[in-house]
Amino acid sequence: MEPDHLPPLREVIAQHGLLPKKSLGQNFLFDLNLTRRIARAAAPLGGFTIVEVGPGPGGLTRALLMEGAEKIIAVERDERAIAALAQVQAAYPGRLQVIAGDALASDWPALVKGPAKIAANLPYNIATPLLIGWITGPIWFSSLTLMFQKEVAERIAAKPGGKDYGRLSVLCQHLCEVKKLFDVNRSAFTPPPKVTSSIVQLVPKAAPHPACAIADLERVTAAAFGQRRKMLRSSLKALGGDVEGLLRQANIDPELRAEQVPVEGFARLAAIAGA
Repeated sequence: MEPDHLPPLREVIAQHGLLPKKSLGQNFLFDLNLTRRIARAAAPLGGFTIVEVGPGPGGLTRALLMEGAEKIIAVERDERAIAALAQVQAAYPGRLQVIAGDALASDWPALVKGPAKIAANLPYNIATPLLIGWITGPIWFSSLTLMFQKEVAERIAAKPGGKDYGRLSVLCQHLCEVKKLFDVNRSAFTPPPKVTSSIVQLVPKAAPHPACAIADLERVTAAAFGQRRKMLRSSLKALGGDVEGLLRQANIDPELRAEQVPVEGFARLAAIAGA
């Protein structure tokens, strides 16, 4: 794709006084090669409405447009950034809709019509609640390509048996196919965060298996990982009833610890516990 002929992002930030605000979890990406790599990871972009949260001065927004996004809905809380994004709107007429608002309070199914994808460098302070809200609510998107702190990304994608495997791993992997794509060095940002970041892609499953109620899965995993050093027969006592009987019915050894149980095992247990 051709360059967009817009001013460099550093100039845009200086022009609009867009010093990153810690209170909004802002860390801006200036490297267009990197933002285009993220945009390509979300491809194909044509034929989809692309939802971006926290676009800031528009680094990823511009990359998504350059890589073929026909329509972007960008939700931004920072009024200073909205003024900066007006330049991008002018360069790509009719392709960028900017909404001033709080992504956590947005009614996404009402806002987004037709095939959609989410691609965003999420503000770190709302990244996990946003993700959980998206994947546990009505599914209106076909994929999420998102940047997280590396430690959160590793928890999302973790396999059983390690310290990173926990409630977030089970919930995400039960509902979605999950892939950690690549890391982003802290030096790529302004200001550099204290941690490395990672890009993760999640594709919702049409029919998560074994089927269970999300509320039951959250309840079971909260009990199991809340006391992860204990055997399940002890940690799951919070559920009440015949815990060992539940575990046997789910074909899970009561002497295992939470981190040793695969995602499917927790889903079976949640289905039985909720029956």
